[in-house]
Amino acid sequence: MAEPGKRGWLARTFANNMPSREQLAESRWIRPFGQRILHSEFWRFTRRSVPRGVAMGLFVGILFLIPGVQIIGAALFCVPVRGNIPIAAGMTFLTNPFTTPFLILASIPVGNLFGFHADAASIMDMYTRGAPWSEWLAWLGSAAAPAMVSGLFIIALASGAVGYLVATLFWRWWTGRKWKKRALRGAAAD
Repeated sequence: MAEPGKRGWLARTFANNMPSREQLAESRWIRPFGQRILHSEFWRFTRRSVPRGVAMGLFVGILFLIPGVQIIGAALFCVPVRGNIPIAAGMTFLTNPFTTPFLILASIPVGNLFGFHADAASIMDMYTRGAPWSEWLAWLGSAAAPAMVSGLFIIALASGAVGYLVATLFWRWWTGRKWKKRALRGAAAD
């Protein structure tokens, strides 16, 4: 059993890299929402707010692949659904430089299911030969952009839904485990 005050590497990573309530409130994008974002209901870990935060973090993290936009977007998306902002911000870290190329490559075939005609081989060709930015921008202006965006939307929606269900099941398992330990300690004390 871990000593009180000692945290695992994941908790330390989140604590070192995630913005605080005050830092989020100082952001020019969030400042208009000021006191609403700082309300304690968005920072508590409850059985309802945590799964909502997981869902919003996954949805925003996958749909908006720009790192600065992800955390701010996750915080703003948590407001209407009353999700946990720290959890949502943490879930955006699942999209990183290692996972983003796979998401982009997976989004094109998913987008093609809706009638778009984009080719993932052209992305790989541009990547392997080190195409200039102008060629990448031209590719985004082609028919590939709607396929990629719609594919990312579907993947983000599905990931958010699965994340919500997994977080709900994990929360039930965790609280059940805590209650079982409490009952065993009470029985041992008698």
